[in-house]
Amino acid sequence: MPVSREVEVAAELEGEVAARTRTAREGSSRGRGLVLVYTGNGKGKTTAAFGLALRAIGHGEAVYVVQFMKGPERTYGEAEAARRFLADWLTVVQSGRDQFVDRNQPAPEDRELARQGLELARRAMLSGRYQLVVLDEVNVAVDFGLLSVKDVLDLLDDRPPDVDVVLTGRYAPPELQARADMVSEVREIKHHYRQGVPARAGIEF
Repeated sequence: MPVSREVEVAAELEGEVAARTRTAREGSSRGRGLVLVYTGNGKGKTTAAFGLALRAIGHGEAVYVVQFMKGPERTYGEAEAARRFLADWLTVVQSGRDQFVDRNQPAPEDRELARQGLELARRAMLSGRYQLVVLDEVNVAVDFGLLSVKDVLDLLDDRPPDVDVVLTGRYAPPELQARADMVSEVREIKHHYRQGVPARAGIEF
């Protein structure tokens, strides 16, 4: 296909997506946006956030996800699914490294990547393009000192009234829980890892 035609097709597709999104929003009664927190020591917080993302997409809403403390070197099923099947609706970016982060002495690079991730989330939130913005593992980034509680609260202060924001990860600070409209704690009762089952593609990542 000639480049000029590719540009035309891309523009047509973008216009179609924008029109569908606009129609869905006009025909819905979304009400005000919400701040939702998934925390706790159990498995399933990121999974819950992506389930919510899929539900939002089903209603014609675009979703932006920043994954803190996760690097692009590793293949994450949710990011691959977004890229291959949902690129017009779901954007997933990693803003971290696939390396151990020293909780007591984080590397400057880890702090910088977390800062960049927060800025990406802010831009998406303010763009008018996305109705749901997910900050995956941001609670852990705060606990490790890569971001401050104030950094995240400042972002929430800037949130447009019709945008939903999800914060996931263990150790959600009390200040973020207080700001949230909903807090769910995922508690571990049993985990296959303790039976010697290693992390598996499609289950853990």
